[in-house]
Amino acid sequence: MESAVSLKNGNDIRGIALRRPDGAPVNLTPAIARRLAGAFCIWLEEQDPTLGRNPTIAIGTDSRLSGPALQDAVSEGVRERGNNVLLTGLSTTPEMFRILKDKKFGADASIMITASHLPYEWNGLKFMTKKGAIESSDLSRILQIEQEQTRKGVRDNPLNLRGSVRTPSPSYLDTYAGDLVRTVRDATGKEKPLSGLRILVDAGHGSGGFFASRVLEPLGADTTGSQFLNPDGKFPAHIPNPENKEAMASLQSAVLRNRADFGILFDTDVDRAGAVGPDGQAINRNRLIALISAILLEEKPGTIVTDSVTSTGLAEFIASRGGVHHRFKRGYKNVILEAQRLNQKGIYTPLAIETSGHAALLENGFLDDGAYLMVRLLIALAKQKEKGRALLDLISDLKEPREAIEIRPPFTPGIDFRAYGEKILTDFSAYVDRTPGLSPTPSNYEGVRVDFDRDHGDGWALLRLSLHEPVLPINIESDREGGAEIIRTIVFNFLSAYSELHL
Repeated sequence: MESAVSLKNGNDIRGIALRRPDGAPVNLTPAIARRLAGAFCIWLEEQDPTLGRNPTIAIGTDSRLSGPALQDAVSEGVRERGNNVLLTGLSTTPEMFRILKDKKFGADASIMITASHLPYEWNGLKFMTKKGAIESSDLSRILQIEQEQTRKGVRDNPLNLRGSVRTPSPSYLDTYAGDLVRTVRDATGKEKPLSGLRILVDAGHGSGGFFASRVLEPLGADTTGSQFLNPDGKFPAHIPNPENKEAMASLQSAVLRNRADFGILFDTDVDRAGAVGPDGQAINRNRLIALISAILLEEKPGTIVTDSVTSTGLAEFIASRGGVHHRFKRGYKNVILEAQRLNQKGIYTPLAIETSGHAALLENGFLDDGAYLMVRLLIALAKQKEKGRALLDLISDLKEPREAIEIRPPFTPGIDFRAYGEKILTDFSAYVDRTPGLSPTPSNYEGVRVDFDRDHGDGWALLRLSLHEPVLPINIESDREGGAEIIRTIVFNFLSAYSELHL
């Protein structure tokens, strides 16, 4: 039997579910998905005996071609344990967590079948309980259970499907979309606060197409010009990903072509989002963080937790709004856990957000939900319109870097890249300490972040190990033209001594 251990990706399962043109083998098969679903059910029994003998597991998929087959297999794995299945069909990841909070649907845990922004041949599993997405250590235990069950002789074909299967009617998506609409109406005091505004959605043929017809239009928006709303598991237009340049460029063109007031870009399973302003300028990365931070900090000053690659200008912007910028580690779960930790210490922290577009708000239970993030921006858009102002007036004073680059040199395949990479980071830190013009950035939680003075590039660089890949990501920003290349040259001159890193 195939092993599932290699499919672990942080706190998710990710693998190739369809044969690729390059012949790469399929490693996320229905048989593996079935065994993992059963292992998840056993893990649930360990974690919470109060669930009883027959808990209900909600199962949803994004638009990928492999989704139906994996859904059937996951359902079999749940039912073999005697547990019941609630099939939600085409779903979003935030929806699969929110359904656990709605007692009338009766779900105790959920499994979302998605590989987020990865190419169409990929797929994966996200496991959730009423506390949220499981952690990496939880997934390790589930994988251990799967291995134990496999050694005991679990068959590739299910033996006894004792649990029941049902489909909610009306669909939970109707409830989820209705909640988003109500949030905007309650905040603005109007039935159709988006009347007179043209707002486009680009769903990239993923799960986010509902937002145009079920959220924007009931609020009065004109969605003419929205694109790629229909689910298509091959993603023929572009990869649904707010960080993808082709995807963002497509929406920028659509906004300008249709003279829209705002554009929204979702990733495949809608836990991330980006936006475009009426001038066609992208609202992502630092600009997106600044915009939602400005909205929240105007309501109440607090701490904003971000990942490690945010700009110096963003920190200054947050401080100017009475906030505290807490730059933490990459990984959406990392920033969420840090924000929760700060709140538990009594430090008001309304937002945990990554430059990738993962955003989780305290008021929404720290669920990373791209649709809710966009709802918060739409509320601000409507309020700014009432005042005769533009939404982007809120970040008009954001200082943005003159230049920004990211480089991801790989390590030699097969080496212990983590040990080798850690030595590079230790050596680089020592190099910074002895090199004039370079100084370590205070309060850094990941990798080595370095400030370069005006004579050495006028900016900063961050070297860190990737969470999942054998690469050494290097982020560089500079406040003057040509500065990023000066910084890159200094960094690469240092790294050239390490033959197992390929620059």
